[in-house]
Amino acid sequence: MKFGGTSVGDASCITRAAKIIVNAAKEFRCVAVVSAMSGVTNRLIEAADHARAGNAGEAAAILESLRKQHETALSSLVRQEEERQPIRQRLQEVLSEGRRLCEGTALLRELTPRTLDAVSSLGERLSAPLVAAAVKDTGAASEAIEASGLIVTDAFHGGAEPQMEATREKSQKRLGPLLENGIVPVVTGFIGATTHGQLTTLGRGGSDFSATILGAALDADEVIIWTDVDGVLTADPRLVQAARTIPEVSYREAAELAYFGAKVLHPKTLNPVVQAAIPVWIRNSFAPERRGTKITPEGRSIGGGVKALTAIRDVTLISVGGPGIVGLPDVVGRTFSTTADVRANVLLISQSSSQNDICFIVAAADAQRTVEALRKEFAQDLAHHNVEHITVDPNIAIVAVVGENMRGIPGIAGKTFSALGREGVNLIAIAQGSSESNISFVIEEQDVKTALTTTHREFGLDSPQS
Repeated sequence: MKFGGTSVGDASCITRAAKIIVNAAKEFRCVAVVSAMSGVTNRLIEAADHARAGNAGEAAAILESLRKQHETALSSLVRQEEERQPIRQRLQEVLSEGRRLCEGTALLRELTPRTLDAVSSLGERLSAPLVAAAVKDTGAASEAIEASGLIVTDAFHGGAEPQMEATREKSQKRLGPLLENGIVPVVTGFIGATTHGQLTTLGRGGSDFSATILGAALDADEVIIWTDVDGVLTADPRLVQAARTIPEVSYREAAELAYFGAKVLHPKTLNPVVQAAIPVWIRNSFAPERRGTKITPEGRSIGGGVKALTAIRDVTLISVGGPGIVGLPDVVGRTFSTTADVRANVLLISQSSSQNDICFIVAAADAQRTVEALRKEFAQDLAHHNVEHITVDPNIAIVAVVGENMRGIPGIAGKTFSALGREGVNLIAIAQGSSESNISFVIEEQDVKTALTTTHREFGLDSPQS
């Protein structure tokens, strides 16, 4: 079971999570994976940024406010002072480490990826002892465990990849005896370590990933991700009022939705469990009586083909083109090898058969360096007008229409685009993979709400899925 930041956001949330864990532990051998309390990781990164700018005092003030926040939670969760003392000691050690890291950063005015990993991991290391204490207080034996002793990763700081064989060996050796003895391990999410013991993180939102890595390593029956929504929804409820929970989706559908910005899952979450076909649940810790969404290898057909919609904003459309590029060899290859060199993640590609224009979309954060690299690569071609333009449009969004069974149903694209046409939504580019489990289209950012509401209604997603 994994509990996200809002599910362990304060003492009352932690108490609620502890009850869910203790109830499960009565029936199953259960491992809990926890995020930092909500907002804490952002505050830690803020402290690291202050330290990089030389403001050691500002960084220390943030750490002090975090100490008070966790101390307040500890006072509510553990009634006996003598039981609080060892936990307080542990929290102090973690915060002292944070202070040393920030002082060193302020002195050098340099924040390395390795140091940023160490600072941003402190939140999970503070929350795990609190959750373990609450579980103990609610009636099950429990122990806080740091995942740096379980999850072995490569050395890529800020987004490390797990090494599953070594992780399986360490996790079974460390957690197996606890589970045999009825002790619930409460493991820090988001964190791993290299084979040399150097701490790494799995990327923002990586606690989901931690849960499925450990689920696969321990041959779990299922993984439950407890969050603050009722499961995977047909659309973002902030944009589409009629959005509903989907009872069951396939791995592929969930992965498409995660990739295209649905906040409910970290994009890499499902990778570890696919081979073992372990089901993953998304459930609401604030309403544990609700069933949530089950993610399985096959999902479940709902007849209509389209299961859900999602939109990504904060993206930029880049076009490379002009009539001159038709005869130019390898424009496509040069465009995407240049984009890969600057580590920009391409979210969508669309090209006309005449090859006059290649357009693709990257995250807004990657746009500037991508365009600079392309202008450098095509400098000669631009000078001779073989390539006429490299243009940028930041005021756009991608909407993805997702469903596993779309491939066998004719007319889904037609239905989508005629509905959008009726509402006056202008399509800038369209892309559909050969798997046909998703049709993506690019529109102006201001039209996102209209596009989602219209498409949601067009495919009957307003009515409950059984």
